[in-house]
Amino acid sequence: MHVISVKIPEELKEEIEVLMKEEGLEEGIALKKLLTMAISEWKKEKALKMLAVGKMSYLRAAEEAGMNVWEFAEFLKEKKIVWVKEGGLLRDLDACL
Repeated sequence: MHVISVKIPEELKEEIEVLMKEEGLEEGIALKKLLTMAISEWKKEKALKMLAVGKMSYLRAAEEAGMNVWEFAEFLKEKKIVWVKEGGLLRDLDACL
């Protein structure tokens, strides 16, 4: 296990304390939970950007986002992103089958 030390603003510390109280978590576990959630969201956004600029296939973007193709499709829908590259999506889906 790796230990990280970081300085944070008082407001952020207060928000973490609210989370700890509401969810009954110790500080380390609360921080681990928040970091895990943040990294998950970062991966999704990164995959979305790579897909949008054509640097990643739909299937690869779903994998990078840590989602299956259907979850990733729902994620794109929530973000109001329409992505259909001629033949690309069908090719990716065929590769799954």
